[in-house]
Amino acid sequence: MTRMTRDQALARLLDGIQADLGSCSTIRDLLEQQFQAALRHRGAELASLAQALSPQLDAMEQRRQQRVQLVRALFGQQAGMDQFFTNLPAPQRPAAMSAWEQLEQLVRDCKQATTRNANLMAEQHSVMQRLLHGEDDTYAPR
Repeated sequence: MTRMTRDQALARLLDGIQADLGSCSTIRDLLEQQFQAALRHRGAELASLAQALSPQLDAMEQRRQQRVQLVRALFGQQAGMDQFFTNLPAPQRPAAMSAWEQLEQLVRDCKQATTRNANLMAEQHSVMQRLLHGEDDTYAPR
């Protein structure tokens, strides 16, 4: 890989992390809206949010795959982000590592929100099924 191509690849990796930070923040906000819509049984809003989430998640996954391919092309098939950060010029390294840590935290937050939302909707579905099948004490204290 020529020096120019390597620099372009490193820049693309940095740009992808920044793009993912923005996308992940948007996804987290949409997941919060999804939770509120589920709490209020707003089916149309849930459908709209699902349509908004899908392209955001697809774009992030494409950037993740591109990131993996670039890192492996630059540093070998077993390489990870640690090799990327090690090979950044020293002045860029702290900001890049900080952005990566922020992204990892946002991803964890999104995963937790997704699990929370799925659990809420599954429980709501279960309650509705019990009601539809004639269970009388669905809302009785346990």
